[in-house]
Amino acid sequence: MAVAKGLLSASALVLAIGAHAEDKVLNLYSSRHYQTDEALYSGFTKATGIKVNRIEAGEDALIERIRNEGARSPADVLVTVDAGRLWRAQQLGLFQPVHSAVLEARIPQSFREPGGLWFGFSLRARVIAHNKAKVKAGELTSYEDLAEPKWQGRVCMRSSSNIYNLSLMGALIDHLGEAQAEAWAKAVRANLAREPKGGDTDQLKSVAAGECDVTISNQYYYARLARSQKADERAVADKIAVVFPNQSSWGTHVNVSGAGVMKNAPHREAAIRFLEYLASDEAQRYFADGNNEWPVVPGVQVVNPVLSAFGAFKLDPLNVAVLGRNQPGAQKLYDRVAWK
Repeated sequence: MAVAKGLLSASALVLAIGAHAEDKVLNLYSSRHYQTDEALYSGFTKATGIKVNRIEAGEDALIERIRNEGARSPADVLVTVDAGRLWRAQQLGLFQPVHSAVLEARIPQSFREPGGLWFGFSLRARVIAHNKAKVKAGELTSYEDLAEPKWQGRVCMRSSSNIYNLSLMGALIDHLGEAQAEAWAKAVRANLAREPKGGDTDQLKSVAAGECDVTISNQYYYARLARSQKADERAVADKIAVVFPNQSSWGTHVNVSGAGVMKNAPHREAAIRFLEYLASDEAQRYFADGNNEWPVVPGVQVVNPVLSAFGAFKLDPLNVAVLGRNQPGAQKLYDRVAWK
């Protein structure tokens, strides 16, 4: 991943964060349930003196809560996973635009909403994972390959209503056109070894167990298994190889965890400072070390053996906001092919 020009230095970032007016409280609504995110909150409080009050729940529940709270909502910031969910909140008018020199300098354009309504802070790739004993290296190099007849009865997948699959389809619609994307979905549906069910970890375990030979998963689910303290989970990862698709075309589909400032945020300055903190080197490293996601800020050095083992790869330069914009069409497409 190329290093963006004009990045703020770490010292300049600290000065920029400290330049805002003091505000000692931040009300954070978060759907990220990773224990390691505790370091993000304590690090922000240590750097700014601002106390973080947070409510954690599922993505859709939080979005609905903020909508119902309306103008009286205490929420300052919404943090959630996947650009598709950020788009849903955007469509309900929950965000206000933020124009920050820090965020605009550090976060590449493809990982933020063009109008400044929300920003991506960590990066995840949707990769192909296959059983090493059943699939030869090089047999699968693209998402399109999964539609080939040779994979009939060999593919496991999640439900079409899953946000990760909706966002992937949003990208395929952009790259292939709707007709060709639908043909892909119909062919992959015909190649399934079983009805769509379970989460990404379930797909990986099914591949390792020989219930199917190949699946699609976010890379951090594999990384969790590979870094697990449990021998049986590491054994699952040992049976699987990971492929970063479409390296000879548009690149591997990527998505973000992201956040935005609420339209009625009572502590707007604190909210902006929090977003700027999430773009700091310190916070970016927490995302990588804690949940096996890549920093969105180019050049941030992380120590994560699994991420390092993946190596460099070509990622899709498509602005992640497109994934949300194509979401309704993606769901209708999946429904037409009876993906379920």
